[in-house]
Amino acid sequence: MENQVQYSMPRIGDKAPDFMTTTTTGPLKLSEYNKDSWVIFFSHPADFTPVCTTEMSGFAVEMDDFFAKHNTKLLGLSIDSIHSHIAWVDNVKKNTGVYFRFPIIADLDMSISKLYGMLQPNESETAAVRAVFFIDPKGIIRLIMYYPLNVGRNMHEIKRALLALQTSDANKVALPLNWEPGDKVIVPPPKNLADYEARVQSDYEMVDFYLAKKAL
Repeated sequence: MENQVQYSMPRIGDKAPDFMTTTTTGPLKLSEYNKDSWVIFFSHPADFTPVCTTEMSGFAVEMDDFFAKHNTKLLGLSIDSIHSHIAWVDNVKKNTGVYFRFPIIADLDMSISKLYGMLQPNESETAAVRAVFFIDPKGIIRLIMYYPLNVGRNMHEIKRALLALQTSDANKVALPLNWEPGDKVIVPPPKNLADYEARVQSDYEMVDFYLAKKAL
């Protein structure tokens, strides 16, 4: 069996590993950028590539109209130089009118990609996979998505997942399959008989005593 280099991979519930880095908008320290807001931190394999261009454009288009309105900052990364990033930003802006104004990390030494498990050798040893980390205002990783190099992400699902996390936090509820904003949510199961009796007498939508839904 060949020995393979093992890279760290932060897990849900972990404190997001902090770092200081160079980006297209200047120096950035994650813990400071993350302060008092959510951060969606995502990697792409390379600049000037077709799938990555569609994805980065999707994030850019939603930056103000969706993410900023939901207290969320964007942070991109690829294993390219700052000069390549800026040239790509310029190229996309000239060709499509879409401007990548969020910071994009130049991770030439691959240190941040390795720190976040974005380099997966069986996929590629020199290009980051399409990872997405949802980091809450306390700096905790709440949700992780991984996509291979040849499959683009689903922007609707990224937005839906962010709203689900924020809705769950704000209301102390869980979200059922295919939940969308406006749908009923799941009330936590009863912890004792008093909770159970109150639930039976409530106006919740009762599938059973352990599965009850309500509108927000």
